[in-house]
Amino acid sequence: MRKILIPTDFSENAMNAIKFALDLFKFQVSEFYIMHAYQDDIYADESLLATSKLDDIKEVVSKNSKKQLEKTLEKIKNIAPNPKHTFNIISANNLLVDEADRLVDEHNIDIVVMGTKGKTNNKKITFGSHTLQVLKYVQCPVLAIPENYKYMKPTHILFPTNYMIPYKRRELKLICEMASPYRAKIDMLYISKSEQLSVRQKDNQAFIKEELCKNEIDFKVIKSKHIINSIFKYIKENQIDLLVMVNTRHSFLENILFQSTTIDELSLNIDIPFLALQNMKR
Repeated sequence: MRKILIPTDFSENAMNAIKFALDLFKFQVSEFYIMHAYQDDIYADESLLATSKLDDIKEVVSKNSKKQLEKTLEKIKNIAPNPKHTFNIISANNLLVDEADRLVDEHNIDIVVMGTKGKTNNKKITFGSHTLQVLKYVQCPVLAIPENYKYMKPTHILFPTNYMIPYKRRELKLICEMASPYRAKIDMLYISKSEQLSVRQKDNQAFIKEELCKNEIDFKVIKSKHIINSIFKYIKENQIDLLVMVNTRHSFLENILFQSTTIDELSLNIDIPFLALQNMKR
């Protein structure tokens, strides 16, 4: 059974991510955890904090969170009834990233699905602060869905890699099972100044090929020093509808996430779903 965690702030972007997940996993027996972490909401209104008791505010915010989750669940069951899907709703007085990490560990979650932005919806950035935190710190694959992105079945997946890390079987299996119902083609893209692979890189490449055996795979090479621009260009020129990257040491994604305050400063304006693997053994 696939276990899927979807954080929500009850925005349109969050509901869009939920709808995407329901469509993407419609063929798989799946258990969904719809979660709202409301600690930030308690302290959001300073004027209210000045005139009300903290316990009273907590109670009001908690009740509203549970009420909104019930409405969300009702909407889900109306728009996408599916006997393969079961649902849990979780309201938590916690920070989003901490609650997501706790649930991932407690329920052995396979994937977190969320919108790239929440209520703030800053047009100048690709990823909101909450999404970036989850991408960086939650020990689980994270699928980020862009604002207003309408579901399309994934048929052409881009997976840039330098083949320097030994990938985790569980995460590659996730990609395989996401792609195979749609007969999606996966392009493994190596971007380097040299086309030569070391023995270690060849071993990792062979492992990928073995684990993604249900899928059509093309191993591509681009000779370039400009990794980010090469990825962006490849997406546009090849009609890619899902980008997969790994967040671990010595990976392309680590450079993007940890050497910049936002991904946007490196001009990776992603307008397709983006899956970040964490390469963690769980």
